Amino acid sequence: MLGFNREILGLQPSRSMTFMAKAKQLRAQDPEVVDLSGGEPDFDTPQKIRDELYRQVAAGYTHYTVGAGLPELRERIVKKLKEENGCDYPAEGIVVTPGGKFAIYLAVRTFVDAGDEVMYLEPAWVSYPSIIEASGGRPVPVRLSHSDNYRITLEQLEQHVTDRTKMLIINYPNNPTGRALSRVEADALEQFLLRHPGLMLLSDEVYERILYTGNENISMGSYASVASRVITMNGFSKSVAMTGWRVGYLATTPEIGAVMYKLFQHTITCVSGFIQKAATVALDCTEEIEEMRRRYERRRDMFVEGLNAIDGVHCALPQGAFYAWVRFDIPGMGSEAVCDYILKEAKVVGVPGVAYGTDDSCVRFSFATAEEDLERALIQIRAAMERVKK
Repeated sequence: MLGFNREILGLQPSRSMTFMAKAKQLRAQDPEVVDLSGGEPDFDTPQKIRDELYRQVAAGYTHYTVGAGLPELRERIVKKLKEENGCDYPAEGIVVTPGGKFAIYLAVRTFVDAGDEVMYLEPAWVSYPSIIEASGGRPVPVRLSHSDNYRITLEQLEQHVTDRTKMLIINYPNNPTGRALSRVEADALEQFLLRHPGLMLLSDEVYERILYTGNENISMGSYASVASRVITMNGFSKSVAMTGWRVGYLATTPEIGAVMYKLFQHTITCVSGFIQKAATVALDCTEEIEEMRRRYERRRDMFVEGLNAIDGVHCALPQGAFYAWVRFDIPGMGSEAVCDYILKEAKVVGVPGVAYGTDDSCVRFSFATAEEDLERALIQIRAAMERVKK
């Protein structure tokens, strides 16, 4: 028998990627199927970013780059984090990565020894527990309550911390719930870190530029009292529609960055130089980012209003990201059964709440898709819910 690594062999497939693949297959068979499973903007990457990539490739800028990122990109990230997020990270603490997912793995792997514990908040992005396990750690979910609007409290955090806890992972704006971090919750996180001086916080802020009117992004790295123990992860996939480009970054102290870079050198070597040049341009695409955000907000308002008008369907208004976290009142059905029913009867593909660690009969739908698809989904979901109520 082949002797596979036990941690890797035991990893579960990504539920969101599984549903995305299933949705593509169903769409090919039946054009009436509406795919709301994916976490990908439906917009094209802004033209000026593509133009910069073409220019760099045409100029022959296609060789290795040396270091944790191009100096101009790292400096531009420092400027962005200071001006927009209130974080004071030095360029020496910036590590440019091939996507946000590897950035998270790099951060976790740098700190976790075999048997160490990593806390994360549920509902949670599907890859956190698998990344922790692949690093030899033990995932410790902190389940937040639907009835309390998934609010973070100091008491909940304290119930899950042990002398083996190395890290806490947070994600705001949140995938899948669409919640933004409140100031009260951020203060509770600060107090938690102050109580546990050996614990690191990894803040996944990849949706931070997709916030809706009346909401703000709070970066934990802006808290001077704990900033040296906050690693901020961000990237370009969601805010600038660059999912296929695979470019993200970590921001931390130079000391931590230097240790991360050891693993980086022996795994990735570098992120393509022409992509980094284009990413530098992307940070200045403020008008394009805002236009996408406004269109997401219009879709959000239309879709959530339509969902809440259906008997037995409930959806809180997302504060950020581009997901509707929808609760279905269908007796005897958990989230997976609900998802299957909506797929079969409404021909709408979502991702069940159980994929995010919770079974509150919730389904995640993405509204990063055309309005006509969202309108058709509403019509078909309404008809399916009318049938189940009979």
